Amino acid sequence: MTTTKRGYDLLNDPFLNKGTAFTREERKKFGLIGILPPQIETIELQDQQAYDNFCERPNKMVQRHYLMKLFSRNRTLFFHLFSHHLEKLMPVLYAPGVAESVKQYSELFTTPQNAVYLSIDAMDDIEESLKNGASGRDIQLIVVTDGESILGIGDWGTNGVSISTGKILVYTAAAGIDPSKVLPVVLDAGTNRESLIQDPLYLGLHHGRINDQRYDAFVDRFIETAEKLFPHLYIHFEDFGRENAARLLKRYEDRYAVYNDDIEGTGAVTLAAILGALKSSGQKITDQKFVCFGAGTSGMGIVEQVFEEMKLQGLSEQEARNRFYLVDKQGLLFDDMDDLTPQQKPFARKRSEFADAASLDTLAAVVHELHPTILVGASTAAGAFTKEIVQDMASHTPRPIIFPLSNPADLAEASAEDLLHWTDGKAFVATGTASRKVVYHHTIFDIGQANNSLVFPGMGLAVTACRAKRVSKGMLAAAAHALADLVDSSKPGAAVLPPVREMGNFTRILAEKVIRQAVKEGLNQIPVEDPGKAIAAVHWDAEYKDL
Repeated sequence: MTTTKRGYDLLNDPFLNKGTAFTREERKKFGLIGILPPQIETIELQDQQAYDNFCERPNKMVQRHYLMKLFSRNRTLFFHLFSHHLEKLMPVLYAPGVAESVKQYSELFTTPQNAVYLSIDAMDDIEESLKNGASGRDIQLIVVTDGESILGIGDWGTNGVSISTGKILVYTAAAGIDPSKVLPVVLDAGTNRESLIQDPLYLGLHHGRINDQRYDAFVDRFIETAEKLFPHLYIHFEDFGRENAARLLKRYEDRYAVYNDDIEGTGAVTLAAILGALKSSGQKITDQKFVCFGAGTSGMGIVEQVFEEMKLQGLSEQEARNRFYLVDKQGLLFDDMDDLTPQQKPFARKRSEFADAASLDTLAAVVHELHPTILVGASTAAGAFTKEIVQDMASHTPRPIIFPLSNPADLAEASAEDLLHWTDGKAFVATGTASRKVVYHHTIFDIGQANNSLVFPGMGLAVTACRAKRVSKGMLAAAAHALADLVDSSKPGAAVLPPVREMGNFTRILAEKVIRQAVKEGLNQIPVEDPGKAIAAVHWDAEYKDL
C-alpha cells in the first residue's frame, strides 16, 4: 500500500491510519515521530483495549457512538474488532441498535462516515457528489436507502443513512468486502415525518416526501451516474417504501446487478428456514400450504421466493400459486379488491373458491378454514398468532412451521416460547429477532433467527468475486439452499437456520454456491474455474498493511 500522506494527514485517513501500531520505521518515514505516544502496540492489543472501552459504555446507543467514532478514525482496527466480536457487536451496529441511531442521527451528528448524501432538490450535483464520496476509490458496492420505510420505525429521511452504513459494516465484517470499495448512499426525497420537518437540527430536506415523476427521475439519475462512474458495481437497495421497493427492483433488475434486501434477502432467508424445517421433518415443500400474514414488501418477497422454489421442485406455475394465501388487515386478499399491489394480484384468491368468502376476514377464520402447514408473519401486528390460532393450525398438521418474523421483538406475532408450548414442542419456529433457547419437556430448542445478514454478505461477496451481471432467482435459491444445508437436523431441538454468530464462518460457503449458480447461468463477467480462489482474490482481511 502506497501513500504520500504524512503526519496528521496520515493519522486522519481512516483507511491508512494504524494509530499506536505504526512501527518505528513508519513513524520516521511518514513524519509521525513525536505526535504518537512512544509505545508501539499490536492490532490484537488495540482490539482488546477497544473492546474493553466498548463494554464499559452504559447502553447500545453510547456503545454505537463509540464504535462509529472508531470507524471514522481507523477502519482496519474497527473491522478487526467487529469481525472478532461479531455476536456481541451485531445488535449494536446492526439491528436492533441501528434504529436508535437513525432516530438520533441528526442530533448526534459528528462525521459523515464516508457516506454520500444526494438531494432530489439538487439532482445536478449527483455526479459530483458520488465522485467526492468515492475520492478516487474503486467503488464496487453501494448500499442505498431513501429512508422511507425503515423496519419497525418508518420514514426518517436522511437519518436513514445509518441503515446504509450499518449494512456496509456487516458486508465487511462478515464477508471481507474491502471497506475502501464500498459506499453508503442516502437519497433524500424529503420526509413525511412532520416532527423532522419542524426540527431545526434535522439535517435532511425540510419538506414532504416527493413521490411524483421527479422521484423516478432522481433514482434514475443516481443509478445511471453510479453505473457510469463505477463499472464493476453492485447496488443493494434498503428500506424503500411499499410503493417503490418492488417497482424499482423490477425496473433495474434486468439491466444491472441490483438487489433489494427487504424483498430478496428476506425471501431467501425465510426459504432457507422452511427448507431447514422440512429437512428435519422429511416433508416436501411441494406438499405445503402457505399462509402469509402481512403482504407488504417483505411478506411478498417471502411468497415470491417460496413460490419460485416450488416451481423448481416440479410444480407448474398455477399449481404453485394455488399453495399460497395472503392475509392482511382486511383478511384474506381477493382478486376483486381495488387496493392490491402488483405483487399481491397474482396470489389473490377468487371468492368463488370458498363457500362463505365474506367470513374469511380475520387470520383466525383463514387458519380455521384452510388448515395451513406454514404460517409466516410479516405484519408488525404484535401477538397476532394467538394460542387459539396456533393450536387450531397444529391440530391439522403434525409439524407446523410457524415463523413470527416481524421486528423489533415487541412487534412480533408471537414468542418462540409460546409457540413451542402451545404445540407441545412440535412446531418449527424461526423469529425475526434473536430469541433465547426454549426448554420444553427436557429438550432444549435452539431458535433460528431469520436475519437477512445470513444472506446478504455472502451474496455481495459472490457478486463481487465473479462480477455477476445481475442477481438471478437461481442465485437467491442457491443462497437459501446453502444455509439449509448447514442445519443439523439430527439434533433434537435443532434450529432451522445456522446461528448469526457463525456467519463469518459460513459466508464463504454460501458465496461459493452462489458463484457456481451464476457461472451455470452465464452471469459471471470474469472467468471462474474455482469459486474459492475467486473469493480469495477479492477477500479483504482486517490486518495492517505495510506502507
